[in-house]
Amino acid sequence: MPVDLNSDGLDLAAQPRFRLAALQARRLLIQALALGAPALVALAAAWVWPAAADSLLAPLAAAVGAALWVLALGLLSARSVAVWRRAAIAPLTAAAEPLPPDATRYRRALWKLRCAARALIRLLRSDGARALFLALAALLPLITVIRCWNLALPGAALGQLGYAGGAALLLMIFGLLVLERWFANLAAAESPEAARLARLVRVPLLILSLAAACLFFSRADSLWPARLAVLAGLLPAAVAAEFALRALLSLFIRRPPTEEPRLLADSYFARQLQWPPRPLANLQDELQQRFGIDLRQNWAFGYMRRALLPVLGAVLLVGWLMTGIREIAIDGRGIYERFGKPVEVLGPGLHAGLPWPFGRLRAVENGSIHAISTVIEDDEAPDTSSAEGLPPDSSNRLWDAAHESENGQVIAGLAGDRQSFQVINMDVRFIYRIGLGDAAAMAATYNSADLPTLIRNTAGRVLVEDFASRTLDGVLSEKRDALARDVGRRVQADLDALGSGVEILATLIEQIHPPSGAANAYHGVQASLIKAQAAIARERGRAAEEINDAQLQASIATDKANAIAREAMSGAEAVQLRFAAEQSAYQAAGKAFVLEQYLGQLSSGLKDAKLVLLDHRIGSGASAPTLDLRRYAPPADTAMP
Repeated sequence: MPVDLNSDGLDLAAQPRFRLAALQARRLLIQALALGAPALVALAAAWVWPAAADSLLAPLAAAVGAALWVLALGLLSARSVAVWRRAAIAPLTAAAEPLPPDATRYRRALWKLRCAARALIRLLRSDGARALFLALAALLPLITVIRCWNLALPGAALGQLGYAGGAALLLMIFGLLVLERWFANLAAAESPEAARLARLVRVPLLILSLAAACLFFSRADSLWPARLAVLAGLLPAAVAAEFALRALLSLFIRRPPTEEPRLLADSYFARQLQWPPRPLANLQDELQQRFGIDLRQNWAFGYMRRALLPVLGAVLLVGWLMTGIREIAIDGRGIYERFGKPVEVLGPGLHAGLPWPFGRLRAVENGSIHAISTVIEDDEAPDTSSAEGLPPDSSNRLWDAAHESENGQVIAGLAGDRQSFQVINMDVRFIYRIGLGDAAAMAATYNSADLPTLIRNTAGRVLVEDFASRTLDGVLSEKRDALARDVGRRVQADLDALGSGVEILATLIEQIHPPSGAANAYHGVQASLIKAQAAIARERGRAAEEINDAQLQASIATDKANAIAREAMSGAEAVQLRFAAEQSAYQAAGKAFVLEQYLGQLSSGLKDAKLVLLDHRIGSGASAPTLDLRRYAPPADTAMP
């Protein structure tokens, strides 16, 4: 029972808890500092740990640091009670010695400093200051656990780091176990708070044990260590919240300065860490101690306590039997297993069977379509680009850019006159689903543990075999739809041979090109080839043009020569015909024809000449006619009429 210093006949020296108060205060302070230092380190590590690391180390550090921190706060709260007892059995001087009137300035300043220090100590030892400190300090682990809360953490393989951390936690567990046993073995007369502190030590004991298990059994394909690491922070967070609530409520309760204080950092959750757990008994004790309400005398609560186990057993039995009734959604299906053996494929609706674990239902996809690449892509940031903004990086299809969805492939090639190989990058995707038949559902569930990995491995082997006999020019020039159909048909055949139950719906070849490092060189080779082909075509066109021009000139010369020859032959034939006609006419007409020809030639020759015809018969005798060829002009002075 708490003591009051104003009680008559009270002998504090006769009570062990007052005699050992100074020793207990010193021990509790050392223990609090020894546990508070690693707690602060763990909490600081949880705060500075990168949020994008997706590792279970951050929530583990938060849980371990929070558990050690609440234990340190409990030890400090118990030390405050021991300090009160120490002050009660050996009170300090209430006031400093009076200041002499003739004291120097230095002694006056030193006296004032001592008075201020004593006032500060009295303030810090007050119940309000301790409660406020406990409330504020309890918020640190609570906020840290909330910050590191993430139930979507993936599994992680820590390796040697996990084993080393687990070994360090085991050493701390051993030390805390010794501390818990020490508190548990202390007599209530020596330390009334020892039993509560022993239960409070079990909080970090439990949390550190769970943390060590998470570190030892962490695997990349196992999710329960990450989930357990996050959930482990609930208990120390609840204890810290209870500390803060108790500290705030204590501010409204006035305690006489002469009355022995109680342990403020007490926890209802820590009291449940015992066997057998008695939550109702602890609650009754709290109500009776705090408010004087004794529920043990109530017959209704007694009847509820007696009927609790039968009713709880009946509820658990009915709940266990109800696990045999299962519901399948309208867009799903499931495989019913009886004693671990698959029996049938069930469709949508309610189905009854044996309860768990004798009967189980494995969910199977019913027509869900998936897209898979031949390589495992890293998680990319969501596409937040707008219609007017820049395109995302995933839309970059240029050859000189590296893409995560591409994998290298070896194909046939030539190095001079010798057979060699070349490397190309390709992005091949498969659209698949689990077959709609019951046999396909059985095969997909039990014949393979990881369908995406099976499809990737099968597709990789088929691509290696298919492209080993192809060349770069052949691959780039071949139609992609025909190549995709060929690859998809071979992959489907191999998957059917393995009994996978997978149906390949479509095969998409997004791109095929040389590696990004050789893209510019390949572009240069292609450009040189195009230039060479263009030059050859240009020269061939020029040669054809010259040949056609020469053929045209030769044809024109030939036609002209033929025309001239024909004209000469025609003229000769005309002359020959005319000669024959004239000969016939001369034979028929004689000299008349000759005269007629003569006159005709004469008329033709003198057609444009100015002639004067003279008859030789003009004149008489031997005198010939006289021709006056002079020209006469009119006189110059003769006027024209």
